[in-house]
Amino acid sequence: MNFVVMKHFEIPFQYQSLHINRIKRIRENADKRKQDLSPSLLTFEHADLILARHFGFCFGVQNAVERAYHILEDNPGKNIYLLSEIIHNPEVNKDLQSKGLKFIQNTKGEQLIAWDSITPNDIVIIPAFGTTNDIEAILRQKQLSVENFDTTCPFVERVWNKGEKLGKEGYSIVLHGNPEHEETRATMSKISEFAPVVIVTNHTDADMLREYINGNGPDERDWNVFFKSRASKGFNFRKHLNRIAVVNQTTMLAEETEKISNFLKDVMLAKYGSENIEYHFGSTRDTLCYATNDNQQASAELAKQQLDLVIVVGGHNSSNTTHLVELLKKETPTYFISSEMDLLNEKSIRHFDIEEGKVIETYGYLPKREKLRIGLTSGASCPDALMERVMLKLLSFTDEFADIDAAIDRLEEQTNGL
Repeated sequence: MNFVVMKHFEIPFQYQSLHINRIKRIRENADKRKQDLSPSLLTFEHADLILARHFGFCFGVQNAVERAYHILEDNPGKNIYLLSEIIHNPEVNKDLQSKGLKFIQNTKGEQLIAWDSITPNDIVIIPAFGTTNDIEAILRQKQLSVENFDTTCPFVERVWNKGEKLGKEGYSIVLHGNPEHEETRATMSKISEFAPVVIVTNHTDADMLREYINGNGPDERDWNVFFKSRASKGFNFRKHLNRIAVVNQTTMLAEETEKISNFLKDVMLAKYGSENIEYHFGSTRDTLCYATNDNQQASAELAKQQLDLVIVVGGHNSSNTTHLVELLKKETPTYFISSEMDLLNEKSIRHFDIEEGKVIETYGYLPKREKLRIGLTSGASCPDALMERVMLKLLSFTDEFADIDAAIDRLEEQTNGL
């Protein structure tokens, strides 16, 4: 994985933060192997801000953002399109649109611009999530370059390669993912060339799949109700569930994927016995990307810090950010915001409720304490500059002129053991 660590990206200045960059550099210099997941403590007179060890733009996002801006710069006067959002961050997508980029589809795959209006002289960028074989075929039919404008994350492609390998070995693929997410739709399309694929979103789906594996499931009519829209063409539950392997959308919750995988392995063990398990259940390592794993593990450590609350920053349609919220809210009050503008004042916050699926407003989110302990993290598609703006606005509510540089100096002294 050295290419992930060593690759340097040219991210537009408006997404960078000198303060956040310095905090990350302090931690990286002291912990080059990323073994210390303890959060970063910034101390002020009336508040402690505790930042997760890992957060913000991941490798795939940096790659996609850099490529998109370079394509704009290198092709003045051309019609430039994105298949859909480049990443799940409203600030980045809005800025790209302001520079002339147009979205062909929304995140659900619904058409916004007709294919007939796109010509061979245009440019179409494939986002970090990848795209389906059908859409790639449309691009090629229109004589549009696919390879030159493809920003698919390499960790997404790694899942495709893993699925292809397992399919060629004779396994059907159980894909843990959200069937409405662009990445899962792309992964389903890519892997189904080589293997039958069925999507499970949660443990309830896995439990239903168990019934079909054991031959106790409802009839074909009920299969079509539960799984037809989430199974590849020609999937036959009577013959395609005797050998399975589990892969996942790269931004899913790691512990949930592990539970589903272990559950289905136990189902196959019970049916076929331990002596035959390697044939019936394919050995797969977790196919989450490194950033998803790092961010989730760092959030789990953040949750242990006896916090008054946690602020999570990211796009409301961001899968990886939503899972950070799920992890943190088990331990402490957690508020999912898209920008500093959601911090209305020291009394009210506007935030996204993942259970209700809508934005709500909460009064009294900051407890009345002599000194607050506030946790902060963000999703893999959240710019550091946005994280800094949230951090500074929170500090403005403590009625002090916070010296952020002095707080980072104290972090560096503590980190270096001075």
